[in-house]
Amino acid sequence: MFRKIKAYISDFLKSDTQKVLIIDGARQVGKSYIIREAGTELFENYVEINLLEDSLNNRYFANTKSTSDFYLQLSMIAGDRLKEKENTLIFLDEIQAYPHLLTLLKFLNQDNRFTYIASGSLLGITLSQTSSIPMGSIEVKQMYPMDFEEFLIANNFGELAISALKEKFKKRETLEENIHNNLLGLFKKYLLSGGLPDAVKTFVETNNIVSVRTIQNQIHEYYGMDASKYDLEHKLKIKRIYDMIPSTLENKKKRIVVQDIENKKGKRFSSYQDEFDYLINAGVALEVKAISTPVFPLNEHSGKNLLKLYLNDVGILSGILYQNNIRAILDSENSINLGTLYEAVVAQELKAHGKQLFYYDNKSKGEVDFLINDYDSLSILPIEVKSGKDYSVHSALNSFLQNKDYNVSNAIVFSNERIVTTTPAGITYLPIYYVMGL
Repeated sequence: MFRKIKAYISDFLKSDTQKVLIIDGARQVGKSYIIREAGTELFENYVEINLLEDSLNNRYFANTKSTSDFYLQLSMIAGDRLKEKENTLIFLDEIQAYPHLLTLLKFLNQDNRFTYIASGSLLGITLSQTSSIPMGSIEVKQMYPMDFEEFLIANNFGELAISALKEKFKKRETLEENIHNNLLGLFKKYLLSGGLPDAVKTFVETNNIVSVRTIQNQIHEYYGMDASKYDLEHKLKIKRIYDMIPSTLENKKKRIVVQDIENKKGKRFSSYQDEFDYLINAGVALEVKAISTPVFPLNEHSGKNLLKLYLNDVGILSGILYQNNIRAILDSENSINLGTLYEAVVAQELKAHGKQLFYYDNKSKGEVDFLINDYDSLSILPIEVKSGKDYSVHSALNSFLQNKDYNVSNAIVFSNERIVTTTPAGITYLPIYYVMGL
């Protein structure tokens, strides 16, 4: 399947950089697949070692502390494929299984014998807890589930059509009704399938929602239980917070209430710092931090005590909320509020595009769903997400724009509405599928 990150990986491997690229991300987002695809295209000799598998079986690399030890173990596995740096790529998959190899990467790279690339699923945790990581010699690139554009391509939405769609977005132009209906239909199918490659592949090939849900449920359960670095008490708290996310998102205030985690009064956010950090660094939850005084750049003015968490994949969320009932999503029944899914997919899309996520929180004026830094104008871009027909009702956003202290002149409202319009106040109404252009 087409993944945008492949071009980044290929360019990095072809460059003369002195760093080793490490692809970080949650399990099952397609890291190994896309590295394997790029690596086998570029290198005559390709060697892949799954270190997690090694740690559970042969443990060849468990005590490898020097480059000579590494080469010896490597030669046992792939001696006949080890040639020169220019034509030999060593892919160290699941490198978090052996944190000492992260340190060794610097010296392996300096030795200049082979080309290296690595991937990991809990690297945010591992890197934060390892003091000897040579940060100047590695480059970590985050990978997420397939975004909406990649989903469109998987559904045979052609490159020419994608380019035309992006151009329409840039010019803020309305699409013709038949094209709009087609894209909106595909967007709602994306809500069902999400962006986990196995789920998308099954969805495209079979159109069998039961098979898709089986994959999503297995991965969701795996994410909740996969806290291998912690003791039983921490694991239970992590799973409790993770399991709370869907029901919390259905509340009017979507933020995590820490006292609900263990039903204990007096608990503070700091009581669960490790658990929150795990879910965020493992890539299975997307954090959206609260901002009460929005001043550019937002990351200097955020607080973590009012935190929203979204699941990393909207398909997992739609499966939890609606199970196999596809009509609830595809038919847009009046009785069903899809606001939670719409917000979740916007969070997922923005995160995949490298955005830090914030939301506006004001006790008297309400909330704005998302705030992102706009580095072109050195200001803030507020974003509201609407799934119903009342898309033009947004009092908190209106108050936000009226506050001259914030120096914000533009905002976006995403909804099902086809017509693109911009009000005198600077609010642009865009169809929800245009989130792919941000």
